Formats: sequence, structure tokens, C-alpha cells
Amino acid sequence: MAMTATISLPFTSSRRRSSPSSGLPRSSTSLRAFPSSLPLSRYSVECPSFRIIASSMSIETPVKSSSVSFLDRKESGFLHFAKYHGLGNDFILVDNRDSLEPKISSDKAVHLCDRNFGIGADGVIFVMAGTNGADYTMRIFNSDGSEPEMCGNGMRCFAKFVAQLENLHGRQSFTVHTGAGLIIPEIVEDGNVRVDMGEPILKASDVPTKLPANKDHSVVKAELDVDGVIWNVTCVSMGNPHCVTFGTKESQNLLVDDLNLAEIGPKFEHHKVFPARTNTEFIQVLSDHHLKMRVWERGAGATLACGTGACAVVVAAVLEGRAKRICRVDLPGGPLEIEWREENNHVYLSGPAEVVYYGSLPL
Repeated sequence: MAMTATISLPFTSSRRRSSPSSGLPRSSTSLRAFPSSLPLSRYSVECPSFRIIASSMSIETPVKSSSVSFLDRKESGFLHFAKYHGLGNDFILVDNRDSLEPKISSDKAVHLCDRNFGIGADGVIFVMAGTNGADYTMRIFNSDGSEPEMCGNGMRCFAKFVAQLENLHGRQSFTVHTGAGLIIPEIVEDGNVRVDMGEPILKASDVPTKLPANKDHSVVKAELDVDGVIWNVTCVSMGNPHCVTFGTKESQNLLVDDLNLAEIGPKFEHHKVFPARTNTEFIQVLSDHHLKMRVWERGAGATLACGTGACAVVVAAVLEGRAKRICRVDLPGGPLEIEWREENNHVYLSGPAEVVYYGSLPL
């Protein structure tokens, strides 16, 4: 069965991705994929400045296109999307403001997230009209088809996508209704996005976890048997559940680069003490203001970054007396700045969100 996809790809640097007139990338790439049964010589890639067919190349006149007009496309039978990433945690963003039902099913989302047979992403995010007094509503399907309450890196991408859809410039802030409650992202002057993630949830039954509370109804540095190894864990919810560990009973100082996440991650995620499954963060303390993290995400597996996870990590580090309330958290995809503010108990997440390309595909 033939598949045709069109992709608009910004050719600007990662530091400067906008044009003076629209604030949006202008150059584009088109890609057409053909059935795998065709011989290699039939495959082609078309770009605004060149075309490659098998081993031959010809240079053609560049064609300018505007991502504003691309995002305004309304052809029926096609899904128009933008691909974004926040430190390598990547998402397919869909303009869904005309309906409170996602334009694609969770099964279709699984297919689109497949990195070999689809677009490739950690999840699909839908920008919907606001509900419960919020400016917008965010829904997300993970790469396994499950629906999380919200996503910190995804929220930063959501904010930048909204700014493009609404043609907003400069410092911007709006409210977003999510399964984790009301979230407030703010696009700041340097183009990064700062998100008020609200208050962490620490009560064990609300995280949720079946581990017995050991500190003010919370689970802090409790012992958890994972396949015969005793880990010390702290459980935090940022609207979605997190299990944070700084080491085992035998070894308190993790070297996170040495971990086999693919082996140990699923054992935490599906552990019987986490009725809603859990995200798991493995942490190495570099200083009381600097943490290093690797994450196994519920429904997505090992990812390059997790915003809610970085927030949960700083909360856990403070509760265990390992770090201060303002920290840099290094993830495989890059650093995030996290603050757990004492005066209002809110956690703030700051980091980048970048557009990768725009695309369309038949539904």
C-alpha cells in the first residue's frame, strides 16, 4: 500500500529558527515515501534546493514556503502536524482546536510514533480548545497508546506550537487544562519556556503507591525490592507518578551511565506497588545544585528527557537532604533548570523546545 507524506523542514540553525516577517521557519522539504516492494532506484527525496533519485542528483530552483500557510491547511483526509522536541524528548503536535476528541485514535498514535514504520516520536500531543476556564486543553498519547496526565517537556513544545498557531511573538503566557490540573507555561525572552508545574503530590495514596508512608504520609527513602535488589526510593507525583532513586541499600551513589535501563526500567514501571505504573528516575548527585538523571518513562521507555521527572527529582532530592531547591538537572538530551519554591510550594521547570519539521500524511 502506497504512502505519501509531505514534510516542511526548517533549514535554520538551532539557535535561530524564525523569519522576521512571520516568526516561523520559511524553508521547507518535501519527502515522498513509496512502497517497499519498489526497487531502490524508484525511491526519491525532494527538497527545495535539490532532488535525489537513487544515486543521481540534480539542482533545482529553491522553493520558498511558509509554515503559517502549512499549518493553515485544512484538506480533509489528511493529518497536518508539527514535529517538536524538548531536549530530544520528541512529539508529534496536532492542531485539534476544532474538537475535544483527538483527531486520531491511540492505536494510530502508536503507529505514528514507531521510529521504523511511522514518523517516530515519544508521543502525540493534541492542542484543543480550552475547558474549565483555561485558554487551551492538552491531551497526549504515549508511544504505547496509553494516555498520561500530562508531560513537562511536551508542555514546553505545546506552548511553542500554540505561539506558532496563534502567531504570537515575544513573552507569552497562557493557561492549559491537563489531566494533572491547570498548568501555566510562559515563553520567555530567550525563547525558552518556563512552566509553573504546580505543587508536588507527596501523599502515598495519591501518587499512587502501595508502599507504606514513612514520613508525613509520604514515601521518602523507603526500601523497595526490585528483582532481589533493595533500592531506596522516594515517591512523588507531578500529576503523574514518579519513583526517584539515588541508589541501592548497598550502594548509595549511583553512576547512572552504567545502568542498563532497558533491563531495570520495566521492572520498576510494572512493579506491584505502583497501581498506575510509574516513571522511574535514577539520579547521580554532582553537587547540592547539580544532579544527573536518566529516566525510564511509563509508556515510552528510555527517553532523552522528562520534564515532570526532573521536577520530581529535585523534590525528592530536597526531601532526602541531598540538594537545594534550585537545581540544574542534566539529562541525556541536555540540562533543565528546576526550582521548588518554598513560599508557594510550586515547582518551576525551564528549558528549550524546538520545532523539527512540519508534515502531512493521509489518515
